[in-house]
Amino acid sequence: MKQLQKIFIAGLVLFSCVLTASAQDKKDMFNPERTSVTSQSIAPDARAGGMGDIGAATDPDVASQYWNPAKYPFTISRAGVSLNYTPWLRQLVNDIDLAYLVGYYRIGDYSAVSGSLRYFSLGEVMTSESDDAMTINPYEMSIDVAYSLMLSEHFSLGAAVRWIYSDLSDKYSDDTKPGSAFAADLSCYYQNYLNIGSRECQLGLGLNISNIGSKITMGTDDRSEFLPTNMRLGASLMVPIDEYNRFTIAADANKLLVPTYPQKETDESNEDYQNRLQKDYYDVSSISGIFKSFGDAPNGFKEELQEISWSVGAEYVYNDKFSLRAGYHHESENKGNRKYFTVGAGFKMSAFSLDAGYVIATAKSNPLDQTLRFSLSFDLDGIKDLFHR
Repeated sequence: MKQLQKIFIAGLVLFSCVLTASAQDKKDMFNPERTSVTSQSIAPDARAGGMGDIGAATDPDVASQYWNPAKYPFTISRAGVSLNYTPWLRQLVNDIDLAYLVGYYRIGDYSAVSGSLRYFSLGEVMTSESDDAMTINPYEMSIDVAYSLMLSEHFSLGAAVRWIYSDLSDKYSDDTKPGSAFAADLSCYYQNYLNIGSRECQLGLGLNISNIGSKITMGTDDRSEFLPTNMRLGASLMVPIDEYNRFTIAADANKLLVPTYPQKETDESNEDYQNRLQKDYYDVSSISGIFKSFGDAPNGFKEELQEISWSVGAEYVYNDKFSLRAGYHHESENKGNRKYFTVGAGFKMSAFSLDAGYVIATAKSNPLDQTLRFSLSFDLDGIKDLFHR
């Protein structure tokens, strides 16, 4: 009997050691990609936000500037403007917000110009708890313009340039400085029709590589950080049910095109680690970092696949006036663990449309849970027709 007890206790000890080692391995594996100006990665509009953060190949809309500006030549309306608002991380604080103003104008039948203004506010922040503390309002913003051109009746290209400004430092001195950078987007979009049974369905394919540009330096740190250069690839299929009803399914895949941040090895001195960090990360240019990002993960190809986040979503539209949306976004546990469902709805009139999106996180402790997005869009053709009546 005592022998059995010893075996049982030894088994428990061994099992606990395995669990501890497994937990340690999992901790060691947690290696999210590191970038600056992370607000550039937040989905700004309610339609895409209600579909799981999808937009590379969905039907063109006013907010296509963020997802894929090459879609604009395929819009039906001549011009549009949209106001978007997202209260961010409301589970933690109540004064972080993202505001997004975007608009476009089609030039003739084959090209379009577009632009957007993004403003991300961290609310009021105290610099310290000392007597000389002061209240500051850190923020990030960006302004961009894009031009898109239809090369054929099915294919278009787009290019955008962006100025990014970041003032998020909470330590102010004579050496403190905000950061700024320039970046560019390159995108393409393919749209065609195919017959599935008796229905003529619309197929969309899209690619957008965003924030290709300089690195950014801010605060008192002389080291420059990478912008969130991102490659987004998407596909969508719109299936008409009848004259009044249609259904769209879509999927996006994303990969940050930045090098993996080196981790300190067990037997490595701090000086050796800092030298290696400087050489393998901070001294790497933004363009070299794009190519390096495809093969520098410590755990090889398996970890490279983990760096790809993906989303799936669906949209139901009735009579081009009422929409219901749902989606799911997935990110590897080792790269950030952002996993959540989304739902949304929209109402459209001839001159304007109103959309809302809502995030339902898979874990209640996720600060993104219950995030709301609102979009108010105006169709300038519809407004013109309204006043001509």
